[in-house]
Amino acid sequence: MVQRPRGGASGRFGAGGLRMNSGSGPLRLGAKGPEAKAICVFVHGRGQSPEEMQAHVLARLAAPSVAFILPRAPSGVWVEARAIDPLTPVARAQLSAALDHLAAAVAAARGELPRLPLLLAGFSQGACLVIEYLCAGLPPPEALAAFTGCRIGIAADARAEQVPGRIPVYLTGGDADPWIPVAAFAEAAATLGRRGANLRADLFPGRSHEVSDPEIAMLETMLADLARGRAPRMEAAR
Repeated sequence: MVQRPRGGASGRFGAGGLRMNSGSGPLRLGAKGPEAKAICVFVHGRGQSPEEMQAHVLARLAAPSVAFILPRAPSGVWVEARAIDPLTPVARAQLSAALDHLAAAVAAARGELPRLPLLLAGFSQGACLVIEYLCAGLPPPEALAAFTGCRIGIAADARAEQVPGRIPVYLTGGDADPWIPVAAFAEAAATLGRRGANLRADLFPGRSHEVSDPEIAMLETMLADLARGRAPRMEAAR
């Protein structure tokens, strides 16, 4: 069910505030070695960086038992086209390369910290990418959080829908978001729900392109559940 919660918001990303990636390779943060009880692979958006995700999202979390790995798009964007544009051959090739990059990051995280539950998350274009990862039938995470995300492409495009049944998924959107229209958010929610995901979908009234405090609270709850060895509960964040 799509819910329309209210709540304070911060971590805003306006188009004028974006900057291209700097540095190289993924960013690793948080718990290490035996201190780690869960993994979060968090994917940045278009023209953003892992460092921005740390400053605007992860720094607001209380997750001392979580190891964070933030992959970096080699060219600053995962796919050059907008998520809501039709999938051209170029866009499909870029999406395939981005999914390969993400699959390698997930595999590396599991290799570094074996037997730990993994939550795959992303913001904006990163959220779109993690949704496509789930639909592509790649080795699944234990849970997924897509902050302001949708499917990449349009309904007429041939797109995979190999969503693992009952996987906990948290999908969010804002009805004032300039990048992901409500219709695209709703289409993603319908696909995930139809394919049997344990879905919570929150549409925030008046929220622009940002990660709000209730979204941070829900991510914190999901990570805490995974760190305790249980599947995330998808009711409202406590």
